[in-house]
Amino acid sequence: VTAIVPHPRAEAPIPVFAGFHRLNGNGEMTGTHWIEDGGYFLGPITITNTHSVGMAHHATIRWMLERYRATYHGRRPRWIMPVTAETFDGILNDINTLALGEADVLAALDTASDGPVAEGNTGGGTAMIAYGFKGGTGSASRRLVIGGRSYMVGVLVQANHGQRDWLTICGVPVGRHLAEEARGGETAERGSIIVIVATDIPMAPHQLKRMARRCSLGIGRNGTPGGNSSGDIFLAFSTANARPLGDPPDIHRIEMLDDDLFDPVYMAVVDGTEEAVINAMLAAEDMVGTIDGRERVEAVPTDRILRIMNRHGKPFP
Repeated sequence: VTAIVPHPRAEAPIPVFAGFHRLNGNGEMTGTHWIEDGGYFLGPITITNTHSVGMAHHATIRWMLERYRATYHGRRPRWIMPVTAETFDGILNDINTLALGEADVLAALDTASDGPVAEGNTGGGTAMIAYGFKGGTGSASRRLVIGGRSYMVGVLVQANHGQRDWLTICGVPVGRHLAEEARGGETAERGSIIVIVATDIPMAPHQLKRMARRCSLGIGRNGTPGGNSSGDIFLAFSTANARPLGDPPDIHRIEMLDDDLFDPVYMAVVDGTEEAVINAMLAAEDMVGTIDGRERVEAVPTDRILRIMNRHGKPFP
């Protein structure tokens, strides 16, 4: 399980403005009905495998009840509806053993920290497959200067999608050169991808929804059309306009970026999503399945890809 805590040092839950987009809906991300209507979510985000959504959701509620005890154990009862997303890892993980436990989720939430994001075979991405190679967790970020102020756009993916012959890097169709090595000769996409975009740019929910849509362009750059069996689900949120949950004012005042300044923000999302998928694959390692030990998925052959990129006149940065 991978945990994202938008306001890790807050002593009370803080509503986080967010926007959601579904490119292809064969997957799950809880809490999105309210994000669609209310424009925000409360608490952390967790990402895991398909059969562990219930446990991750349950344990996140437990964590919030303990972490924000003064908020949730007072006289006024409050509801908790965390965001939990998933992709399917049943090729390499014996998913039906329901191995994820409450303690695992609590540990992920308790140890969430600033700094570089662990990538590859880690967290919810441990047993994921992307473009026929070992996939997993990937991240990328972009720094923007808008109106003289510096902002960040960060992207995290749980990459578990795509066919090998689709794989494209910086416009080069490297997957076609590697298609003869496709595992099991598969021709159909059987995976999914979750993309989480985080920013400190002040944005309203409808703007964040538009931001989330741009993740589709980012994963499309890598070659996927969003296959029929793929759950391609994206969430964008902003940590700006933070206010603790409590007695709200009658009138809310928020900051929001002017729409005419959005083009570089959109480009940051597209670029960051494209790079995060590749980073997940480059950081991943070979993995043998847990069911019978016969299923093996190898990491992307970096040396071969570099040679292919060079032949196309696009040395990998």
